[in-house]
Amino acid sequence: MSVLIFVETAEGKAKPSSLEAIGYGAKVAEMLGTSAVALVLGEAQELENLGNYGASKVLHAADSRLNVGVIQAYASAIAQAVEKEGANVLILAKSSLGDTVAARVAGKLKAGLASNVVELPDLSNGFVVKRSIYTGKAFATTAITSEKKILAIKKNIYSLNPSDAKATVEAFTPMLSDADFVVKITSTEKASGTISLPEADLVVSGGRGLKGPENWGIIEELAQALGAATGCSKPVSDLHWRPHHEHVGQTGVKVSPNLYIAVGISGAIQHLAGVNSSKCIVVINSDPEAPFFQAADYGIVGDAFQVLPKLIAAAKK
Repeated sequence: MSVLIFVETAEGKAKPSSLEAIGYGAKVAEMLGTSAVALVLGEAQELENLGNYGASKVLHAADSRLNVGVIQAYASAIAQAVEKEGANVLILAKSSLGDTVAARVAGKLKAGLASNVVELPDLSNGFVVKRSIYTGKAFATTAITSEKKILAIKKNIYSLNPSDAKATVEAFTPMLSDADFVVKITSTEKASGTISLPEADLVVSGGRGLKGPENWGIIEELAQALGAATGCSKPVSDLHWRPHHEHVGQTGVKVSPNLYIAVGISGAIQHLAGVNSSKCIVVINSDPEAPFFQAADYGIVGDAFQVLPKLIAAAKK
């Protein structure tokens, strides 16, 4: 019996959120007195380094058909890996891919599924997890009573302490049928920018206070100086100043960075719902009554076109 962790990859490497899932899963395995096994689908590299984060073994299904996220195929492969390892707990990062895969695996295995998990489980009286609900405004305590359990963990809820340990890598060949690939991904349009917004540890976002798309260079310059991803408010994407995939909020991308800098964004409730898991929020706005200041850890009342050049200069130093 083991704890199985599904690892998402990008360009052959584990995503940061999945490294966090491995660390979390390794701690759960320790609590249960068992081992942590990572599962990687598709072509990947440096798999033995997943041991740095707590995996004792890595199952690797190198089938090239799994290089893209065909949900049905992923669900079948993960369910088979759970059965192979005799795992009663499956852990994965909460993401657009993770959410859809977890639901299908739960159906296949008749497993209890808890999403948005924010703490390690409480094993003192069964198997109880704490979950973030209502877009982060409240928490729910949920008991999972099924034999098999699936936890989708929220980003930035578990601190990593990498070691020098290495994992053993074992080939895994799931039995996949044509029905698993009945859906074909014909093309993938990759979001612009060097840093993925959902995975970013630092995010710089702009709103209508930037006055127009021609002024967005100052946001991009600050982001580049900090090594951050760029985002925007919904009105900005609606006005086509920025592409929709940069829209942060309840109906856009939900982020959980260590630092979120909001420039010229008033702080509507829908935007706050997408950023309230950020560890630190900095708001820059010329309006001292902007609602966003109530959610900010730090606030600067001032003109973005005067404040940002000073921040950029400091960051470049």
